[in-house]
Amino acid sequence: MKRIVVLTGAGMSAESGINTFRDADGLWEGHNVMDVASPEGWFRDQDLVLDFYNQRRRQLAEVLPNKGHQLLADLQDEFSVEIVTQNVDDLHERAGSKQVLHLHGELKKVRSTSNEALVYDWTEDLIKGDLCELKSQLRPHIVWFGESVPLLDTAIEITSKADILVIIGTSMQVYPAASLVNYIETGIPIYFIDPNPAIQASAFNNLTIIPEKATTGVEKFIEFILNS
Repeated sequence: MKRIVVLTGAGMSAESGINTFRDADGLWEGHNVMDVASPEGWFRDQDLVLDFYNQRRRQLAEVLPNKGHQLLADLQDEFSVEIVTQNVDDLHERAGSKQVLHLHGELKKVRSTSNEALVYDWTEDLIKGDLCELKSQLRPHIVWFGESVPLLDTAIEITSKADILVIIGTSMQVYPAASLVNYIETGIPIYFIDPNPAIQASAFNNLTIIPEKATTGVEKFIEFILNS
């Protein structure tokens, strides 16, 4: 069974109503990104950071997977599909995808501020005074700017074994996630799905650009691979 590895970014979930990570003016939901997505922002104003992610968690409960998520899940009937996502939502899982790696953390999880290995499922608001078993404050289980990406090596291993690589809804400008494409074997076909692709067809061998949103782009990608 061929192995399809899918790299997804904010554009994957945009059609579900989840805003992209940050707007062109550098703001995320009206906030300076460094105020709500950095260790410095956390130390400066925990209440702001907690409220910000509580709002994102509530928003996530109100949206549904889109057709693109569902089509990727359906591909599991014909292929081995592994998804490496920069997104912190759970829409891939809710659509039925079984193998999903979250590079940048998960909105519906929290972790200890004293031991990052202590991670807990979390669906309600997180407030000051919510503690781990070590009596330390819990924080969002999100990889912030300036923090290491603990699952990067696993993502590299997954990507390196791809028979087909699909990139959806990401500019491939955010590192280290953008570096994953460098780990595929020579000659592996790459499909890049984005309405405004920030890449040239000549950038990689066997690169096919599909200048579409996630929903229509995934549909076209499936047509390509099933008819090839």
